[in-house]
Amino acid sequence: MTSSRRYHLKSLLLSIAAGLLEAEAKQLATDKENYMNEHCPSLSLPGSLQELQELCKKLNQTIDKVDEERYDMETKVAKTDKEIEDLKIKVVDLKGKFKKPVLRKVRMSADQMLQALLGSKHKVSLDLRANLKQVKKEVKEESAEQVGDWRKNIEDKAGMDGRKKMFESEA
Repeated sequence: MTSSRRYHLKSLLLSIAAGLLEAEAKQLATDKENYMNEHCPSLSLPGSLQELQELCKKLNQTIDKVDEERYDMETKVAKTDKEIEDLKIKVVDLKGKFKKPVLRKVRMSADQMLQALLGSKHKVSLDLRANLKQVKKEVKEESAEQVGDWRKNIEDKAGMDGRKKMFESEA
């Protein structure tokens, strides 16, 4: 594409864009005018000077009332803000004063734990040892031969022969 052709296309695009912008500006102006006609009625000013002065006095009185209300609201808001800050400070102070007590370990039996969990109405007694089997301890009686002189047993087990005897006797 030649540079003159490119320049010509650019100028066409710019002229079209300029026309669209002008049309959009005209449309905005007409929309604004229509909106103002719908929502804001035209101002009806009285003809005489005295009537204009009365209108101004009324407007000033309403402005004064609104200012007084605004001032009252501002003072109420400032007062409540100060109260909120004071309460926040009190909360922080109270959090610092009271410390949680250290919990102690308490020993309880299984019956007491169940009673605490289920309440005093349900009396549950658990005898955990009732189901255990009793195992009698076997008493090994050592013969008098084995008890004998301990020095002799040690001497017999000393050396390689003693170890050999130990393995043979166990097997």
